[in-house]
Amino acid sequence: MNSSMNHYKEPAPILDKENPFESMMERFEIAAKIIGLDQGIYNYLKAPTKQVITSVPIVMDDGKLEVFEGYRVIHNDILGPSKGGIRYAPDVTLDEMKALAAWMTWKCAIVNIPFGGAKGGIKCDPSLMSQNELERLTRRFTSNMLDVFGPDRDIPAPDMNTNEQTMAWIMDTYSMHSKKTETAVVTGKPTLIGGSLGRKEATGRGVMTVALGALSKIGIKPENAVAAIQGFGNVGSITAHALYEKGVKVVALSDINGAIFNSNGFNIAELIEHVERHKTLIDYQNAEVISNEELLELQCDILIPAAKEDQITSKNAKKLKCKIIAEGANGPTTAKADPILQTKGILVIPDILTNAGGVTVSYFEWVQDRMGYFWTLDRVNRRLDRMMHEAFVNVYKSAAKYDVSLRIGAYIIAIEKVAQTLKLRGIYA
Repeated sequence: MNSSMNHYKEPAPILDKENPFESMMERFEIAAKIIGLDQGIYNYLKAPTKQVITSVPIVMDDGKLEVFEGYRVIHNDILGPSKGGIRYAPDVTLDEMKALAAWMTWKCAIVNIPFGGAKGGIKCDPSLMSQNELERLTRRFTSNMLDVFGPDRDIPAPDMNTNEQTMAWIMDTYSMHSKKTETAVVTGKPTLIGGSLGRKEATGRGVMTVALGALSKIGIKPENAVAAIQGFGNVGSITAHALYEKGVKVVALSDINGAIFNSNGFNIAELIEHVERHKTLIDYQNAEVISNEELLELQCDILIPAAKEDQITSKNAKKLKCKIIAEGANGPTTAKADPILQTKGILVIPDILTNAGGVTVSYFEWVQDRMGYFWTLDRVNRRLDRMMHEAFVNVYKSAAKYDVSLRIGAYIIAIEKVAQTLKLRGIYA
């Protein structure tokens, strides 16, 4: 690629509690400089294509009118329709949506699926709302987004505090306005109305696939590997179970209440049953209770942060004793921690690769909906495993070629793919 980066400003110092958009841009700028990205294309790719802010008024169960703020950010649609989740949370911000939408662009490019990146959300506290209020909120938001959503335009999916039911409401509302059933307008739906088998397990299965790929690169067999996993929600629990079935010894796990440790490893199937009954890991017998901080600093082969962002910072990065970090969560490692981990020789598999299994099977769901023909679970899993493994190999080669971390190698692949597609398509004027 031509053109220099002479006009680029040095990025501002990054704090350890990071603005997510600045954190994404820090990594983006490093990769862009390495490949000598054209200044015009740089300017095009750093800014979202579309940012929508909408008021979402609904009548609450007590008869009062409340007005919520909703967002949809489309970062890029050069590769195809934009794709990304919708979250309901009181701390949703436009900056967060911009960062997550950009991450989706890069994630789709890395796993080679024909989607761009988007993200949406509504600033609300769903824990204080009834099911009927959430339905009215979802349907009104969807109605406001009719010119944005569409199976060939922008395809939402579940995210924080949204689920299969939320997607069913979006699909139904969109379909009512379209005067026909449009199953492909969302993914992450119940299988009864066009959802894909394997979608719920997809992110965790993808984490397992790339973690095993990294183990093979450093010469450790799964049955000789030890793992610690922060987070025991959908991603953490499914990753733990998938690794356990491959023979990996999982010695530490955590949830919102704290962490547990057993040097002999846990029976993950048993633990999942325990959590279903007791709603927490902490009271599980034959385990030592430790803190989340202690979990991150355990001696292990694979550390999987699958909980929240900003967990590995410049303060604790130097204390880590793992060989591999597989980022199951979005943004668990701050930009300031990256060089410390690289100096320590820790192989970090970045979030934009590690947790891309979810969007990959979302793509499979969209394809199946458009065909009207549905695959077996075995076919879904085989195709997911293949695509995640190929993406890992490509990122590893990119990092080796440019002598950079896997994270920057991943950004290079994504930026080059989107930039080359933009050059081929050209700018319509």
